Amino acid sequence: MNAHTTRPYSPVVAHRFTVSRVALGALLALGSASAVQAQSLVELYESARGYDATFLSARSAYDASLAKAEQARAGLRPQAGLAAGANWNNRNSSVSALDSTYNSQNVTLSASQPLYRPANAAADQQGQLSIDIAKAQLQSAEQDLIVRTTQAYFDVLAAQDTLTFVQAQKKAVSEQLAAAKRNFEVGTTTVTDSREAQARYDLVIAQEIAAENDLRVKKLALDQLVGKPNVAPKPLATPAALPPLVPADPQAWVTQAETGHPAVLQATKGLEIAQLETQKAQAGHKPTLDLVGQYQIARAPSSSSAIPGYVRNNTATVGVQFNLPLYAGGAIQNRVKETLALEDKARTDLEGAKRGVSQATRSAYFGVLSGQGQVKALEAAEASSQSALDANKLGYQVGVRINIDVLNAQSQLFQTKRDLAVARYNVLIGGLRLKQASGQLQAADLQAVNALLVR
Repeated sequence: MNAHTTRPYSPVVAHRFTVSRVALGALLALGSASAVQAQSLVELYESARGYDATFLSARSAYDASLAKAEQARAGLRPQAGLAAGANWNNRNSSVSALDSTYNSQNVTLSASQPLYRPANAAADQQGQLSIDIAKAQLQSAEQDLIVRTTQAYFDVLAAQDTLTFVQAQKKAVSEQLAAAKRNFEVGTTTVTDSREAQARYDLVIAQEIAAENDLRVKKLALDQLVGKPNVAPKPLATPAALPPLVPADPQAWVTQAETGHPAVLQATKGLEIAQLETQKAQAGHKPTLDLVGQYQIARAPSSSSAIPGYVRNNTATVGVQFNLPLYAGGAIQNRVKETLALEDKARTDLEGAKRGVSQATRSAYFGVLSGQGQVKALEAAEASSQSALDANKLGYQVGVRINIDVLNAQSQLFQTKRDLAVARYNVLIGGLRLKQASGQLQAADLQAVNALLVR
């Protein structure tokens, strides 16, 4: 050997390859064992519903809106109260005979029923609309949780695929390295082949370390989202039959989004609330009419000398109470102007929401369409890369190809396999994002994705 010889093939190197194969076998065996305990996408989503802080916050906000609406409705219902008092009295009169010190007591039961209060009626309607807004917000939070759970689920699968492909590439490169060293020792190849294989092997080792760390991080993110440790998602079944894009018309998705998206629903109800707020402000000029009643029991000394001692008086009153505002210093007029401006703002917000969901829906639609095209192209590229690798291996054996050609072909094949797996995941996630953008996404939509997983 000359001075340019690389490190010779040794039992240590062979042992390292053997250990690598054993480790890979152990990893595959562990994966098979854990597959029995693996969780589906639907199972992990149900776990996330009971753990995710953002979703639970939205659900609590919805419950609060129900109670707040009942508060507003109370303005149209009867009101009743009970009051009692006891007083010590000292009376000094110009007539000394009338001077006295005495105690008095009273108990009063009062009730009222609004008959005409337009502001209260508007507030009640606003309360019901607030429930609709909170329901839309809860729907939006649920849709967001579906997408986040699916994204985290497939992020783990993609990281697992990357690690698997890198380990397979490491195995192939190690075999190519061993072959290059053997061929160099017998003089059939140059030292360049061995050095190129060694460099590629060292690079794959670094990629494996990065892939292992990425998988660890992705698993932690999924565990945090669903509130369970050491989650093991089920992989996609092979071959994976991706669902078609139905309907295949972007305008149909946009039309649905402009009427059914939670953001549009919130903006629509927000405009109605703003219009009712104007009615409340205008009600400041209108009268109010209430039915009132009172029953009082009072005990005090008699005011007549002919009736000595204490006297109890029971008094019952029933009537109507009318109130008409005459002048409030211009506050009501300016309040009406304010609410009219806010009504215009709400109308503009509604238009902005429609434009936003329209743009998001179109982008999501073409994203899915592009993803489906990428899957088809990568499937063809996978077959071509496999053929190219086989041809380079044969060419290397007969001497018309060099070692670097084989290494590049191997790297290209594994990269294509990884890109294909990621593209499939992106299509599935993109389909859910499209339904989210159009406001149609429901938990039941996960069943279609779940059906593509390994049983």
